Amino acid sequence: MTEPAVIDQAVFRRPPLDLTLPSAPVRDILERAFAEDAPSGDITSQLLIPAGARATAVLNARVPGVLSGATVFRDAMELVDPATQVELLVADGESFDAGMHLARVTGSARSVLLAERVALNLVQRMSAIATKTAEFVRLAEGTRARITDTRKTTPGLRILERFAVRCGGGANHRYSLSDAVLAKDNHLAVMTGGDPAKLTALLLAAKAQLGHTTHFEVEVDRMEQIEPVLAAGVDTIMLDNFSIEELTAGVALVAGRARVEASGNVNTGTVAAIAATGVDVISVGALTHSVAALDQGLDVELAAG
Repeated sequence: MTEPAVIDQAVFRRPPLDLTLPSAPVRDILERAFAEDAPSGDITSQLLIPAGARATAVLNARVPGVLSGATVFRDAMELVDPATQVELLVADGESFDAGMHLARVTGSARSVLLAERVALNLVQRMSAIATKTAEFVRLAEGTRARITDTRKTTPGLRILERFAVRCGGGANHRYSLSDAVLAKDNHLAVMTGGDPAKLTALLLAAKAQLGHTTHFEVEVDRMEQIEPVLAAGVDTIMLDNFSIEELTAGVALVAGRARVEASGNVNTGTVAAIAATGVDVISVGALTHSVAALDQGLDVELAAG
């Protein structure tokens, strides 16, 4: 059995991840958020704040982390009032310490207060995802394993949450069900009718219907499924809920015939050992489905008028 590889990072250095967001879907998310949060305006500010009042406020980090959503925070402020000026002091993907100022906002006090909650909700959640991802990436350092997200995202916010994963140094799995074939346990159960002897032939027949650029991945949950799946020439084999010993044996059995992905029971206590088995990809649903918002606040420094 080959030893799991701990490799020279220079050999497997990742290409720079894209830290840009397309403007149209972000604007759509923000418009829907403001329609929900202020369908008829902010009656509190309209009652209490003079129309001509202006304010300067800072986005403060109350705990350390990795920033994601800086541009979304800016876009939220500017969507409410294009005259609002936003200075980003820390860029998406950069780490910060508690007490740091992340952005400064100057504009109509009413506009800043109306935009505050939507802007904060998004940058807090995105920064939490980026911070959690960075922790997983750090724990997998020195191995070939790439940390990726899953489709376990908040409906309607997937593009932001996947961007946050990239800000934390992780990579993205397929974006949607339309992007790649991923046959999971329930697919296999329906396909084979419980007869594992049919698996290879059925996968080969399915693969023959695909275009040559479509990625084909199959999830297995038992060692004996690996060879029949590999015989179909799939691109990636996902070893789901395998023990560390089974992952090591599975990587040796695949022996480069397909990319190996590990999933299931991945947390900060297990990810280093999983990465050390030699898998190529570790998918982590917890990056997006169970993070708590990172503590950040918008504090008014100066109000005038």
